[in-house]
Amino acid sequence: MQTHFLLTQNDIPTRWYNAQADLPEPLPPTLHPVTLKPVGPDDLAPIFPMELILQEVSQERYIDIPAEVLEVLKLWRPTPLIRAVRLEKALGTPAHIYYKYEGTSPTGSHKPNTSVAQAFYNKAQGVKRLTTETGAGQWGSALAMACNFFGLECKVYMVKVSYYQKPYRRSVMRLFGADVTPSPSEETESGRKILAENPDSTGSLGIAISEAVEVALKNEDTKYSLGSVLNHVLMHQTVIGEEALKQLDMAGEEADVVIGCVGGGSNFAGLALPFYRQNVLDGAKTRLVAVEPMACPSMTKGIYAFDYGDTAKMAPVVKMDTLGHDFVPPGIHAGGLRYHGVSPLLALLHRKGYVEAVAYHQIPVFDAARQFVQTEGIIPAPESAHAVRAVIDEALDAKEKGEERVILFNLSGHGFLDMGAYDAYLDGKLENYAYPEEMVQRALANLPKVEL
Repeated sequence: MQTHFLLTQNDIPTRWYNAQADLPEPLPPTLHPVTLKPVGPDDLAPIFPMELILQEVSQERYIDIPAEVLEVLKLWRPTPLIRAVRLEKALGTPAHIYYKYEGTSPTGSHKPNTSVAQAFYNKAQGVKRLTTETGAGQWGSALAMACNFFGLECKVYMVKVSYYQKPYRRSVMRLFGADVTPSPSEETESGRKILAENPDSTGSLGIAISEAVEVALKNEDTKYSLGSVLNHVLMHQTVIGEEALKQLDMAGEEADVVIGCVGGGSNFAGLALPFYRQNVLDGAKTRLVAVEPMACPSMTKGIYAFDYGDTAKMAPVVKMDTLGHDFVPPGIHAGGLRYHGVSPLLALLHRKGYVEAVAYHQIPVFDAARQFVQTEGIIPAPESAHAVRAVIDEALDAKEKGEERVILFNLSGHGFLDMGAYDAYLDGKLENYAYPEEMVQRALANLPKVEL
């Protein structure tokens, strides 16, 4: 039985898929954080290069990938599609389980698919330095690598709890030449304000975004770079799904369900959006399932509303599934899934019924990761392990119903630098944590009052 489906470099997608062309209705406008009025390109120019601003609002179905970006992507793309036959056997399921393995990238996750593109467009506009935030460190590592390749400086604000939980990710960033600071920090006004209110703050992605955006706004040679949430970021990731469609065709299969973990939404969207295109344009019936932690349940417990992208209210305001911009999640080990909101594009598809959402506690997630390790031999990142949990449950459901079912998921990164999390799990030190409903309601009470 063939288990690995490999493409050649001639098969790397040469165009990104822009799902905005096929949405059931236009996305709500992006708003200025001060005026709460729709922004224009000039409003975003202090933060992003113009080419990315144009991609953010583009309605074209496809956008060509620059040759310079493709040349770097060839370092690891195309990535393999693997059938998890040993997991199937262990589960005794009639389901066929496939995973797209993005852990083969130089920094071990899907994040370089967009970091390379963003660094290229910033370099082309004459930018000297990029700032960003990072949770678990996957995005920070990817941007540090891309900045190194294109001769840019890189400043990373790493959520403080992850800065200490995952020290080797910051080592990777530093090795590529990035400057890494635990957030909140004393380096910015927004960081100092948070520390004055709570000196023991463990940080959040919202806080780290505030610090990174502040530095970009105060320095003309600096722009801000985001690793998820925004339309152009999701679009850059669609190389994953475009490759997977070709590889499933090689396997003679069609996906019944596509699964991915969700923080801001980039790896799930990267795999799922090309399948969404098939659903709406070709009449396919593939289910698209987004998986999030119970400790940060923006899609399953949040509300669909306009909210700030960061804690200090400097980033643009977008309509999304949100827990509130001042939400500070507990220090669960899936650091990349601790954002207070989700991509506006995914939120719209979720609210319109095109995307399902489920949430899990972290102990059953790590149980699933261990089963995957012991059958397939790959250690998944804690974020990716959420997808594994949903896949196993889906396969067991197929077993119970006696159904053949083709399940595809994105193994969005490896967990070789997350062993502290696995040690905590193996030592029985992890606890399940569901974010209290009263805390959700308290955070939602501070949403901006938008009148359009």
